[in-house]
Amino acid sequence: MPKQAAALSKLPPQTQRALEALGSHLAVARVRRKESLATRAKRVGVSIPTLMRMESGDPAVSIGIYATALWLIGRDGELARIASPEFDKGALELDIQQAIDLGKARAKAAHKTRAVVKKPAAEPSAEQ
Repeated sequence: MPKQAAALSKLPPQTQRALEALGSHLAVARVRRKESLATRAKRVGVSIPTLMRMESGDPAVSIGIYATALWLIGRDGELARIASPEFDKGALELDIQQAIDLGKARAKAAHKTRAVVKKPAAEPSAEQ
């Protein structure tokens, strides 16, 4: 058996549970379509043990195998939306913070500009 990748040992528990749920859903989809493990494995292009590992949510199974299984049930289009920028909350929060910081910087610069413009003019000299 190949050595486990270091990244797999650091897999967050909620991510492992999500993969297990995905695998379980793919297994249910196969069973509802009355396909045997052998038939589905052949259609996905993998061995029966690999299909069984995928259906159990094994994170070492290639994303391409998961993608092919999703394609077989007409759900591969969801893959493009998973990490879509408009749903990336962390990046959106950074964008908002950068906009706030920019607004503060512009307000500060505008305040300095107004302070320079509002300096009183020199008093007229008594000689005039």
